[in-house]
Amino acid sequence: MTAQPAPGLPQSPESLIAGMAAAGRAAQRMLARLDAPAKARALHAAAAALRAAEAEILTANARDVAAGEASGLTGAMLDRLRLDPARLAGIADAVDQVADLADPVGSVIDSSRRPNGMELSRVRIPIGLIGIIFESRPNVTADAAALCVRSGNAALLRGGSEAVHSNRAIHAAMVSGLEREGVPAAAVQLVPTQDRAAVGAMLTAAGQIDMIVPRGGKSLVARVQADARVPVLAHLDGICHTYVHDAADPAKAQGIALNAKMRRTGICGAMETLLLDAQFPASQAVVGALLDAGCELRGDARAAALDLRILPAAANDWDTEYLDAILSVAVVDGLDGALDHIARHSSHHTDVIVSEDAAACERFLTEVDSAIVMANASSQFADGGEFGLGAEIGIATGRLHARGPVALEGLTTYKWQVRGTGQTRP
Repeated sequence: MTAQPAPGLPQSPESLIAGMAAAGRAAQRMLARLDAPAKARALHAAAAALRAAEAEILTANARDVAAGEASGLTGAMLDRLRLDPARLAGIADAVDQVADLADPVGSVIDSSRRPNGMELSRVRIPIGLIGIIFESRPNVTADAAALCVRSGNAALLRGGSEAVHSNRAIHAAMVSGLEREGVPAAAVQLVPTQDRAAVGAMLTAAGQIDMIVPRGGKSLVARVQADARVPVLAHLDGICHTYVHDAADPAKAQGIALNAKMRRTGICGAMETLLLDAQFPASQAVVGALLDAGCELRGDARAAALDLRILPAAANDWDTEYLDAILSVAVVDGLDGALDHIARHSSHHTDVIVSEDAAACERFLTEVDSAIVMANASSQFADGGEFGLGAEIGIATGRLHARGPVALEGLTTYKWQVRGTGQTRP
């Protein structure tokens, strides 16, 4: 039993999370009774509330950005933290898109009829109460709330101190819209303390929280995966590779490589290692374009010979998620060399081949064991919105339950429904 604080003392993290979890589970049962149109109306109201609260949200975000700059947050962290009117509009648009997606709850996965006449079906249902632990990503507040509500789950959000004011402003706007359309406020809760002990309380709340989703840096995700007594859906690193095959179109290879690395260097789908086939004729042009764009390249001996500006790579560079304008480059011998390098160093997030050889592309797509595998497209497309999912609650790189961008379907489980006419088992 959780120890209770003495009278007059602050509530313990364990009792705080237990109380919020109880409220969330009660709200989830109410949410489960709402039909798909009602949940859609609530999310459209939440999106409208986000737009109406633009001034308040951007003012709160400016406080967080200023504090982050003063405390020395990295450029990648600041990029994830910073909001502007266009980004906030995109957050609201994503909520609207989630509202317009088909509701997975209640859909029949499959059905059968047994020889004795019993009818069996597997039906999608919500997971329950989802705990989301995240760092300097205020958009997660809205994305997670929208995806959880649409899939019939309650959300318990714990944002990082870097985005505390932004998260509170976004959460307040979202809840005001949801409540206007009959969704209980406790369906989307934001943990009110930045005490790290609250994270520990969430991780050990087995039986109270049904699943934990961490969104943040390697240290956060590693802690969650190590300490959780609740099922976790996460990825640890985004060490994404782009392999330029010997049959790649040079213009496509250069364009994809530049976009995959330099569009936004701080996202998990950014390319961190470029693999150049030893027989590809335009490697110098590709690395030159990256260098000219301001990217630091660290290469093996053959890659370094392509351009004097390429620095020698250390052994740990091949296993580093830079989240910055830094890129590892290796020259490999054919598709087999690329597959071997990826097998040794990939984090199973997103890996790409660039080639006009259809057979090579199909072999890469089949043999690379990653959550997302692409041919002739930038790894920056590794995003739930770009996959038509409206938004994502995270990228999962494990092999169980859900993989890749996790959206509505990934937030459901199923139950068996059996309909009989009086059958008894002999």
